[in-house]
Amino acid sequence: MSSEYFYDPIQPELLYRHPSTSYKLESSYHRHNAYEIFLFLKGHVHFYVDHRCYPMQRGDLLVISPDEMHRTLILDETVYERITINLKKTYISQLSTVLTNLLSCFDHRPQGTGNIIHLQDDQLNQLLYWTRQIEHYASYNMFGADVRTNAAMAQMLVLINQWFQHNTFVPQDIMPELVRKTMQYIDKHITQDITLGVLSEEFYMNSTSISRQFKKHTGLTLRSYILGRRIELAKLHLRDGMSITDACYQSGFSDYANFIRSFTKIVGISPGKYMKQRREAVASPFSQQIITNNIMP
Repeated sequence: MSSEYFYDPIQPELLYRHPSTSYKLESSYHRHNAYEIFLFLKGHVHFYVDHRCYPMQRGDLLVISPDEMHRTLILDETVYERITINLKKTYISQLSTVLTNLLSCFDHRPQGTGNIIHLQDDQLNQLLYWTRQIEHYASYNMFGADVRTNAAMAQMLVLINQWFQHNTFVPQDIMPELVRKTMQYIDKHITQDITLGVLSEEFYMNSTSISRQFKKHTGLTLRSYILGRRIELAKLHLRDGMSITDACYQSGFSDYANFIRSFTKIVGISPGKYMKQRREAVASPFSQQIITNNIMP
């Protein structure tokens, strides 16, 4: 993945993957247009979510919203096994009821916090039972397979929401303070002019040190991170009905043509097409598509 492009769109309503890899891999911070459930099973991995970094242990379970940037850092060639499930909001909403909002564990918490819990052995076995059901039924084109997949997914989401509602787990956060403060400063001043010189004065540190540390722990250059944050803010403005011109300048861009080019490159479509797709998605009925894939793309 290029450091300039870290928006990874998910096409199906439900994408289930259970890969194992045995090589070092460093991904850049990225987002999806879907929610993600991440279950860690084996390996030597650090998992980053926004301003935090967690050394992973078997049974660690993360929930990630579309607005949360995340990345994995595989530290050695030990076998790395995990289960990832990406779910579109429309899909989870269809499984929810008036009394049971299955989006709660994703949405009802401050962004970038409360993402992780550690499952005890009995909880992990419960979750693996339902993942096996999903993996089995979603792989076959038999009568009723989609219904059984949905039922298993609903049961799993109920469990996950219950666990997060009663979560007391305090994870170890090993994100360097300099990187965390840099990200927080950028997020707070995203509509202003942010340069290495400004950051150097803010933190009383050499600009080269700031830049190197940031790239080491995020996989992104400072420029890429700032650009991505501005594009995400522009998307939010467009979803709220703001005009393309206003979204451009209200997101920290000073050049309209550069905004159009950057938005199209990162999101994959122009701001105008993005607005059109959002309107069509709201108006169109739910159409389910389920894909399983045990090999990393």
